[in-house]
Amino acid sequence: MLEVCDLLAAELAAGRPPGAALAAAGARWPPLAAAVEASRLGADVPDALRRLAAERPGATDLRWVAGAWEVAQDSGHGLALALERTAAGLRAQRRTRRLVDSELASARATARLVACLPLAVLLMGSGAGSDPWSFLLATPVGWACLGLGLGLLALGLWWIERLADRASAP
Repeated sequence: MLEVCDLLAAELAAGRPPGAALAAAGARWPPLAAAVEASRLGADVPDALRRLAAERPGATDLRWVAGAWEVAQDSGHGLALALERTAAGLRAQRRTRRLVDSELASARATARLVACLPLAVLLMGSGAGSDPWSFLLATPVGWACLGLGLGLLALGLWWIERLADRASAP
């Protein structure tokens, strides 16, 4: 979407009419054919762009292009400038999303590492001469501890993933 927005802005800044700029972008990205056809027929281009954003996976940022098109169309201000600002906003949003994802990756990795620690402690206990496995697997209290521990471990991992998914949601 960023490439489409940049292409439209460049075409418009070069003095091409909006329909021709949209046709050039449609040649670069074929799913824009419906919007190009709407422009050619004099129909509502922002509506066609919004429908495309809703129908096409990964094209949700096209809503911003539709909004810029509609504002420029209604106000009479330059569409090229509106699309340049839209592209700048999309770039900033992409940078922020990458930063959030990289920060969340370290939190997720830490949670997984902490989840492996009980197994490491059991292995170290076995290597030190004790037998924690016989306690866990042969006694009712051990089974209860093992079940509770595995349940809490799964709950903790699920919770971290849920928090990370909420933080990374747009």
